[in-house]
Amino acid sequence: MAESMKGLKRTHRCTEVTKADIGKTVTLMGWVQKRRNLGSLIFVDLRDRSGLMQIVFDENDIGSEGFEKAGSVRNEFVLAVVGRVEQRSGAVNEKMATGELEVRAAALRVLAEAETPPFPIEENSQTREELRLKYRFLDLRRPDIQRNLMVKSRVATLSRNFMAEQGFLEIETPMLGKSTPEGARDYLVPSRIYPGSFFALPQSPQLFKQLLMCSGYDRYFQIARCFRDEDLRADRQPEFTQMDMELSFVDIDDVIEVNEKLLKYLWKEILDIDLQTPFRRMTWKEAMNRFGSDKPDLRFGMELHDVSDTVKGCGFGVFTGAIENGGSVRGINVKGQAGMPRKKIDALTDFVKGYGLKGLAYLSIQPDGTYKSSFAKFMTEEELKALSAAMEGEPGDLLLFAADKNKLACETMGALRCELARRLELIDPKKFEFLWVVEFPLLEYSEEEGRFTAMHHPFTMPMEEDLKFIDTDPGSVRAKAYDIVLNGCEIGGGSVRIHQNDIQEKMFECLGFTKEQAQEQFSFLLNAFKYGVPPHAGLAYGLDRVVMLMLGLDSIRDVIAFPKVKDSSCLMTQAPAPVDKKQLEELGITFK
Repeated sequence: MAESMKGLKRTHRCTEVTKADIGKTVTLMGWVQKRRNLGSLIFVDLRDRSGLMQIVFDENDIGSEGFEKAGSVRNEFVLAVVGRVEQRSGAVNEKMATGELEVRAAALRVLAEAETPPFPIEENSQTREELRLKYRFLDLRRPDIQRNLMVKSRVATLSRNFMAEQGFLEIETPMLGKSTPEGARDYLVPSRIYPGSFFALPQSPQLFKQLLMCSGYDRYFQIARCFRDEDLRADRQPEFTQMDMELSFVDIDDVIEVNEKLLKYLWKEILDIDLQTPFRRMTWKEAMNRFGSDKPDLRFGMELHDVSDTVKGCGFGVFTGAIENGGSVRGINVKGQAGMPRKKIDALTDFVKGYGLKGLAYLSIQPDGTYKSSFAKFMTEEELKALSAAMEGEPGDLLLFAADKNKLACETMGALRCELARRLELIDPKKFEFLWVVEFPLLEYSEEEGRFTAMHHPFTMPMEEDLKFIDTDPGSVRAKAYDIVLNGCEIGGGSVRIHQNDIQEKMFECLGFTKEQAQEQFSFLLNAFKYGVPPHAGLAYGLDRVVMLMLGLDSIRDVIAFPKVKDSSCLMTQAPAPVDKKQLEELGITFK
């Protein structure tokens, strides 16, 4: 039977008790992690969010009724314990923060009983994730998950304080807005008052923060909830937390400077790591050519080589055919892996086929300098030597090649580079490699839509020197856009915004909008621009992703209290779910 805590007040969390409290009476409250009954003594490890404390129940101290009650508690019962802090009478437990102490109980109340949990409440749980997410309220009791969420809370608090000191104002923007055609799919909210019309949940506060710059707020900051109806991955969720900012009267270097200060501050405060600034910068074009990715992982080498010029006249039709069709041949040198079994090379071939590549060519340089290859019979000894030299190949190296359209060859070899690094354990998990990727293309051509689309969004400023190409060669125009990348993940992105009407109109024209369509979709922003808009720029972080990488975790779900799974559903609440017919009638909604 659960008891009341009336008359009791918790004095400490478990690990807030220290040696200085020896001899004092404390009141602790928490969950039973483990109980050990030794007959004359009962030991209970009491757990709260701070950690564990060993409680000792002795019938001489607590009386027969209290001792009997202590003998009946089980894992996850909620207890209130009043007792005296003592030096441990038994062996010290060095794995516990309170391993030198114990509390000798004088009074016990069972505040709540508990059924046996469907899985153990323990760190690094091996229970399958589907079961843990179904009982997420129990999973959240695990000490490692609790530490993750406490770090995330601290990152948010430190960021708020830092940004306030830098002159930023925290301002909330609406959750119910207007759907816009660019970007990911919106989550829509039907309007009861305007049947057939819908609000959209924000993918980001982009337009509103630009309006705040028009309104003179100068430096804006917000930790905002955002929503995107898109396919999920380990580092992506349909609803997520964005750490968002916008600044007036600035250019790229100003935004980068304040954000390097912020990241340096967070890493020092949370991890006691001194990041070296300024961070490296790399253009988008260089990142794609060297690493096959616009978010390269710099913790290991294995850079891509473009060997198109070296093999363009060779006898291997796969190489020459790709080049003749306007593509290229890209390779990576896997140092010291010439002896990789054919079975493993075939597995790598299957991996690249998953990206749309037809196959993978290989050339292994044997210790004696001879070659073993899937294509050696089509090339002369001199051509093989030239190819090996272009790849900086040495005896013992394995050279892998992709031949296809530039984009596909680059991106696939970039993905293979990361996959090989994982399989060969080349990545130092304790290393943090930050990089600014700059000078993104302003536009990218969508074969599906048959038009250019904005690589970032329609309000990104082109580089001034490239404006002359916007009519004749829009694909070559670079943007004043920048992403901050950490260990192969984009953790934030932003750009200098367009603040001149003529450039904004030209941008809409490039995206296939008529003036009427642009006015219909973005009238509130375009109207604001008529009344004096300052030059402005901004950036937004995925806060969940930042914390995930900071803590060296593999899944973003481990830093979100109640995450969704890959099909966007919640296993705990069973959302999304059908709603009452009356609610649909009020909204004027019927289903086919």
